[in-house]
Amino acid sequence: MKNTKNLLTVILVFIGLTACNDAIDIDQKGRLDAETAFESVDDLQAGLFGVYDQFDITPDIAFQSIFTDELSIGFDNGGQGLADYGFVLNAGTTAPETFWVNGYVQLNFANRLIEAAENLSAEKIAEDPDTYNQILGETYALRAWGHFILLSYYSTDYTDDNALSIINLDFVPTIDQQLLRNTNGETFALIESDLTKAAGLLNGDLGVKRINADFITALRARIAAYREDYVAAASLAEELIAKYPLASRLDYEDMFLQDSDGEVIFKLERTNNDNYDDQGQTGSPAAGGWAGSCFAFVDATITGSPYFEMGRSLFNLLDPADIRYTVNVAPSSLIDPDYETNQNPELDILVIQKYPGSEGQPLMNDLKVFRVSEMYLIQAEAAVAQGDLGLAASLLKEIRDARFGTDTPLPVLGTSTLAYAAILDERRVELCFEGHRYLDLKRLGTRANKAVSKDAVDCAFNGACSLPPDDYRFTLPLPSVEFNGNPGLREQQNPGY
Repeated sequence: MKNTKNLLTVILVFIGLTACNDAIDIDQKGRLDAETAFESVDDLQAGLFGVYDQFDITPDIAFQSIFTDELSIGFDNGGQGLADYGFVLNAGTTAPETFWVNGYVQLNFANRLIEAAENLSAEKIAEDPDTYNQILGETYALRAWGHFILLSYYSTDYTDDNALSIINLDFVPTIDQQLLRNTNGETFALIESDLTKAAGLLNGDLGVKRINADFITALRARIAAYREDYVAAASLAEELIAKYPLASRLDYEDMFLQDSDGEVIFKLERTNNDNYDDQGQTGSPAAGGWAGSCFAFVDATITGSPYFEMGRSLFNLLDPADIRYTVNVAPSSLIDPDYETNQNPELDILVIQKYPGSEGQPLMNDLKVFRVSEMYLIQAEAAVAQGDLGLAASLLKEIRDARFGTDTPLPVLGTSTLAYAAILDERRVELCFEGHRYLDLKRLGTRANKAVSKDAVDCAFNGACSLPPDDYRFTLPLPSVEFNGNPGLREQQNPGY
């Protein structure tokens, strides 16, 4: 967020509030507790920015790109990401710990702000009740989103309410609590409760960088699609489609290359001198920092030290007449039409340009969380599930017409399997490098008869060319780090680990 006044102070307060019970029981000189830290609505506003600051999808972008089939090993790779590229995943690897720890840090920050808001005096609330309600509404929505992100990685089956989910956290726990996993039904009920609270509290639209009613609708639509509640998914997606037009070719290019809003429903802003203005952990699901540094060390050109390049199986789906080709493939790329025969990486360098940089900083761009094109794809998915292949085809055509800037052929979707495959391929092109591919394959791969499928040239060095969508590794294991303080969770480890 550009408005980061007092943000560092608030973050330090949050960190201080996580101290152990021994410290809580001592009246430490100079100690800043919640009641002292949050004495006004303005203090809560600064605290809200601290909650937003915990949300980052660069780990999703990095992990989902490396572990699936969006990437090939770049010519400047020095070993970054090779374990994930080879499908190595267990309770001790980086991804499970990253998503688990990040998720619970997000929930912890949100819970502490909600608790502080509830303790604010009625007199202070009365000074600015609309802002107070807006802050609480945004925080409840962020907590709902945080729970859903966690569930999406650690639940084996989104459609089974009795399947194990995550540990629900809608309160500030004590350090001696050893909580066990809830069920999907319990987690989704908490998420919906928080979204309902949020919807009743939000009273303004502060743009695509802040939570508003459209964020809630978009999150509900995504959740409904994951749960295969396609009546709700179609209705929610249609509501946003009616409000947000698909970006034109020019707007689509500007949306990624110059950070205009285009068809964005919600995004995480990244700007100079914020906490993410740095190169993240390269080749790691921990990521962080500039989104483009998930793929290159210097910039999004062939001279910018790309350590990951676009995977050939993804590149082969792109048409040069499609604006998505222009956005994703850097013009400095070297493209070898005979790459299969030559198998010479020096002749075939596909540089990723989706995050070229902004504000004069290479590789730093805002992170798109919800775009209306995803709503088209959700509605198409719902149409297939409901037996309307014609509607699904027309929705795919609308996306392609917008991206090609001309009338494109109506897709032929003869069976539901072919229709799901077409939707999954369209998601692969439309949402590439945005943190969707791993979860898309997990939930749609079997219905589409699709798997992780790398080009043979890209995976020749390690043989990790394919992974079926029913493989246990499409659900993350609970991380080993959690067992150290909560050994009972070992009995609730996900299958396969």
